[in-house]
Amino acid sequence: MNIKYFYFCCLAFAFACSPKPIIQPADKEPSAPVPLMTIGNEEVFADEFLHILSKNRAFQEKEAIMDQAIFEENFELFVNFKLKVKEAENRGLDQTEEFEREFSIFKEDLIRPFLIKNSLQEGELMKAYNRMQEIVKASHILLQFPANASREDTIAVFRMAQKLKTQSEEGADFNELALEYSDDPSAQENKGSLGYFTALQMVHQFEDAAFGIEVGEISEPILTNYGYHIIKLEDRKPNPGEIRVSHILVRSQSGDPVAEERALRRVGDIYTELQKEESVWEEVCAQYSEDQGTKNSGGLLPFISIGSVIPDFEKVAFSLTEIGEISPPVKTPYGYHIIRLEDKKPFATFEEMEPMIKSKILRDSRSTLIQSQVTSIQKSRFNFEENEALVDSLISKFENQSRAMIEQELENPNLENQQLFSINGVPTELSDLREFIQSNTQTIRPGTRNYFATWYDKFVEVSLNQSEEKYLEENNKEYQLTLKEYRDGILLFTLMNENVWQKALEDSLGQVSFYEKNVDRYQWKERTEALIVKMAKDNVSAGVRRFLSDKSYQKNLVSRLENTFLNDDPLAFTIDNNIYEFDSHPILSRVMDKKSLQEIKIDNKTHFILLGNKIPAGPKKFDETRGKVIQDYQEYLDKSLLETLKANYIIRINEEEKNRVYEFVTNQ
Repeated sequence: MNIKYFYFCCLAFAFACSPKPIIQPADKEPSAPVPLMTIGNEEVFADEFLHILSKNRAFQEKEAIMDQAIFEENFELFVNFKLKVKEAENRGLDQTEEFEREFSIFKEDLIRPFLIKNSLQEGELMKAYNRMQEIVKASHILLQFPANASREDTIAVFRMAQKLKTQSEEGADFNELALEYSDDPSAQENKGSLGYFTALQMVHQFEDAAFGIEVGEISEPILTNYGYHIIKLEDRKPNPGEIRVSHILVRSQSGDPVAEERALRRVGDIYTELQKEESVWEEVCAQYSEDQGTKNSGGLLPFISIGSVIPDFEKVAFSLTEIGEISPPVKTPYGYHIIRLEDKKPFATFEEMEPMIKSKILRDSRSTLIQSQVTSIQKSRFNFEENEALVDSLISKFENQSRAMIEQELENPNLENQQLFSINGVPTELSDLREFIQSNTQTIRPGTRNYFATWYDKFVEVSLNQSEEKYLEENNKEYQLTLKEYRDGILLFTLMNENVWQKALEDSLGQVSFYEKNVDRYQWKERTEALIVKMAKDNVSAGVRRFLSDKSYQKNLVSRLENTFLNDDPLAFTIDNNIYEFDSHPILSRVMDKKSLQEIKIDNKTHFILLGNKIPAGPKKFDETRGKVIQDYQEYLDKSLLETLKANYIIRINEEEKNRVYEFVTNQ
């Protein structure tokens, strides 16, 4: 799959080999488009050619004006591309299971940017990122519902939340009210204070309320799965990004005054030790820190952001401003910490944070909200009409039944032909739902709803998604062209792989035959045996010069040189020893005469060159040039394939339409 995609991209790159203009779609499409060309019985229109040209803008280094020659070159590439695709179709390569499987994988990726869900999801991602550029500080009062709460209980809790909001706005201390009334257990310690947090750290209803009010303002009662909250916003400021700190920990025992006093004295002494000029943080940490996981690595912790660690630690850590700055001891539930600032990172870009934001959104209740919005838009856009009376009766009928029982009941002939809903006027019956449930192996968790209601909702969602996909394929020109581009690319790869690339690699007899017929392409120029010593240290040059002065070229000189000089200094020089062409070698091409031993300077580096036997120009052996032969053989097979296709298919070019396209392209 990955190799196919790589080759497909390479093929697409062929259209980008020359400068191209920036191509924009026409303001108005012709009411009755005429084909740009016809291959066999298939019409090909200009929009496909323009689409491929515009997609290849990514490969151009700078804007350039397209002249007639460049246009003709790109047009010829396009004709060849469409010829090969036509041949692949006639061979039935678009009917294979492998093609269907691979094309369906591409479609899943290609359709995403065009879907309603994607645009809503992108909006949520950007909203979350924009909120994350701030941190807010808030307190809250939580009022939970009693077990098995009735409607009256819910109303009573709501009214109590309203009452507390009013009292606070009239002057009552919000945090004291939290201490007295909040059902959040932590309120007994923090009086409702949540410290600083940012987006995606609270449930989304709570987050929406906190980010939607001004500093000092108190929210309306907010309903979440925990109950009703009222929120007081105390501060908001820019997100400081991330920091990395190290720490020294001295553990303390809650409820033991003696142990607590001992820990306090110990951490004080450590802090005093760190103030000495000769003290080394890593050594003090290794000796005294009681965090076994970090004490031997200088107490280093991962990068932290606002809301990612306990508030007491976070507050002190983010108050440090200079790298290397050390905090006084700070108490947390784990004990006493001394914190040192190691590094800072500014708030990241959207591109860096997008994967993390998307992962969090898809795992929290926002994903359900997005899907609900998608379904509502789809129902409106695709004329969804539901048989509400039937659906309500079935939900009631199957209230406490399992999946197996529901499937069995739906086989009732009196039920299966009843219409559940229609999309764009096309009816869907209960038998379709039964088949969907039977063919679906996924696990459905009904939550607070029964199995039938959950399966029905999933069926509606899938049906609407299929309608949206069909709508895009029939009506969205950009999606149509993109889909066709990838479909044709897969077919092109398969055809080329079978007839050119893989064939050239595996056809050893064909390689040899091609080599023998074209041996004049594979010729050595005049060559020579040569030993080249490139000096790295000039203090050894005199010794190497003396060593080589009375020597003739021999292969064993390499080991003799290494044993003589490199045992004491392995970096003194490097050696190349082989047979080389004079003219193409970067060093030998600079040799001015034919003396056996030569010494030249290149980039202020001394090179000693000892020449051996000269070998006259002549043909390369097949094994010496097999890689180049295969490459040329592939080009030959490709050219032969195109010649055959052009002989087998009638190609009609609409010159008037082609000229219109050229004028359109060159006037952009």
